[in-house]
Amino acid sequence: MQTSNTGAPFHAPALLQEVVQFLDLRPGGRWVDGTLGDGGHALAILEGSAPDGRLMGLDADGAALERARQRLQPYAGRMLLVNSNFARIAEAVRAEGLAPVDGIILDLGLSSWQLDVAARGFSFRDDAPLDMRLSASQEVTAAEVANTYGQEDLARIIATYGQEPQARRIAQAIVRRRPIATALELARIVESVSPRRGQRVHPATRTFQALRISVNGDMENLAGALEGAAGVLRQGGRLVVIAYHSLEDTVVKEFMRRESRDCICPPERPQCICGHKARVRVLTKKVVKPSPEEVARNPRVRSARLRACALL
Repeated sequence: MQTSNTGAPFHAPALLQEVVQFLDLRPGGRWVDGTLGDGGHALAILEGSAPDGRLMGLDADGAALERARQRLQPYAGRMLLVNSNFARIAEAVRAEGLAPVDGIILDLGLSSWQLDVAARGFSFRDDAPLDMRLSASQEVTAAEVANTYGQEDLARIIATYGQEPQARRIAQAIVRRRPIATALELARIVESVSPRRGQRVHPATRTFQALRISVNGDMENLAGALEGAAGVLRQGGRLVVIAYHSLEDTVVKEFMRRESRDCICPPERPQCICGHKARVRVLTKKVVKPSPEEVARNPRVRSARLRACALL
């Protein structure tokens, strides 16, 4: 298994063969990986578009960018890596004169090493600072959210972004047990409200997901990334998105559904007044999920959901 210069193995990309298929790779094209991570999808793009396909890779996490740079070094002459959030994908592509591009991949999951590195505070198994920022330049940490937000705001975040049925009780327990310094402390607080009782999924999973989404502005950034991606694709260019929870997948599904229609007026309106024109053709009539064999090899992809469309 290939490893980075830190010794940590590189993340295995989800749904790799499906991504390659939907991107319709070919030599000479221009491709964008808007969520570069460990560079697994980018590597397949560079190999599949040889000998002269070009790739731009974006990631808000500078550490991820450097790991990917190492992995992709053999293709240094055909790639450009940018430390930027995928919400600014259109700006980055146009700044480098790459528009229009042939295909874009957005993989919305964290790399395994990000979850496993204790100092990042993403995992509820580690006695590490409660951080969860993808970029050190971001001001708000998960510790600030947990320790300073009001109980009602915490409950709303956990319920909305984590879809946690115990959100109100968990928020109450968090406020009562402040200050909270580490990820492990927070996990134990959640578990005191919602005991594990033999469940395969840790009871803190939804709460940690909610805090991560809130800290990094994931939902707002995703909406910006989808719109930006559609704005820099060539006619026939492909957009492929992999989501890992229902909130993100719903945003992606609704974006593709809306942009595949000539009219988005409410059904009860007898005549169209919106003037909307379809921009994309949806390629995935049903969401694409990992095969049982892939899940057996890499259990962390079990919740992955892929959708794809082509620009009209």
